[in-house]
Amino acid sequence: MKRPKFAGVFLFVSCLLAYLMFVKHHYSDTKPETYRIPPFHLPGSSKLGDNRFASTAAAENFQYGIMFDAGSTGTRVHIFKFQIDNQEVPALTHETFRAIKPGLSAYADDPEKCTAGIMELLELAESSIPPSMWNITPVVLKATAGLRLLDGEKAKHLLDQVRTLFLESPFVSRDDSVSIMDGTDEGISAWITVNFLNGGLHSADLATVGMLDLGGGSTQITFSPQDEKTIQTSPIDYIRSFQMFNNTHTVYTHSYLGLGLMSARLTILGGVDSSPLGSSTELVSPCLAPEYSGRWEHGDTVYTVRGQKAGEPVYEACLTKVEKVLYRKVMKVSEGADMDFYAFSYYYDRAVDLGVIEEEKGGTICVSDYIDAAKRVCSSLSVSPPQSPFLCLDLVYISVLLQELGFPPQKQFKLARTINQVETSWALGATFHYIESLKKL
Repeated sequence: MKRPKFAGVFLFVSCLLAYLMFVKHHYSDTKPETYRIPPFHLPGSSKLGDNRFASTAAAENFQYGIMFDAGSTGTRVHIFKFQIDNQEVPALTHETFRAIKPGLSAYADDPEKCTAGIMELLELAESSIPPSMWNITPVVLKATAGLRLLDGEKAKHLLDQVRTLFLESPFVSRDDSVSIMDGTDEGISAWITVNFLNGGLHSADLATVGMLDLGGGSTQITFSPQDEKTIQTSPIDYIRSFQMFNNTHTVYTHSYLGLGLMSARLTILGGVDSSPLGSSTELVSPCLAPEYSGRWEHGDTVYTVRGQKAGEPVYEACLTKVEKVLYRKVMKVSEGADMDFYAFSYYYDRAVDLGVIEEEKGGTICVSDYIDAAKRVCSSLSVSPPQSPFLCLDLVYISVLLQELGFPPQKQFKLARTINQVETSWALGATFHYIESLKKL
């Protein structure tokens, strides 16, 4: 009689254990996964993630890149975080951005003074990237027009100073990590950035947009030609082909050195784009109010600038001067009028000054808007001077430049400082290219 009772107890315990194992297995299968910020691919996706980083194991799915943009008016750092997960096109999940002034070229006569600013931006990178990823994260500085216009030896000393700081940092630095960026590469990299953020590079079937950038020392135009005639009739060095995300892209691209807004302003005012022998010089221009007298610093030179005596109306006189400066300096692009274009940098800033767009939101603007604003601002200089004495000059220059490039008055441009919270500069495109080059080593 005892044996059946023992068998019943054994059966009960076995059933209980089996039930507990089932519950445990079921719970482990149904408990929620740890939340991960959705990766950014196409426009309309959710916002980029914040700056909280996962564990070392999770970080293995990510790649970081640090790009310093050493422009003519300031140095900016972009710290990118990419999700790589064996995808053809990486997903950008976060960008950290900071800018400091002045640009590297301001330290041409004392290179060591640039150290503090570069170190500040490197420290930001260290605080934004997990220490376990430092030794596989490339750090790159590319200088643009500001250093292109410098004396060769002065530019070299500045770059050597930065190169030393990079080598002392915990990040990956190679011989080519610090360099002066070719203007054409700047245009292509900006085009890659915009079309990646818009989704145009995610498939060969998607349309791309053109890119106009007006910096301080140079200006670029880049687009993918749809008309074979454009490729056949353009100068050979204006057409470039390259591989990106397993697709071949052919673009029309050119950088006009010396036609950035600040360099052009100096030329229009009557100066030359190099330092005069003295510590200052006087410039007289029809693009300023006749009674205006002030100081303007460009590069390492302080100029005294004055308006011409009253005579021909300011707009007409300034227009004549600007047209002479730009005469036969740029090539017209016939198919540009029929293609979507984004416009950046000073195109954006002057549209904000005019109140055509909100500084944070961006918007659209037509060539005719710049033309009409130039006429209005220049004609009212004596009555109601604008906040900047150079606004008349800048607007006339922009309106003439766009028309010389082949854009009619009714042509509309999209203006954006960011797309899905990512800066629309060349930095992202250049980072993609650099990371790709590391994979080929």
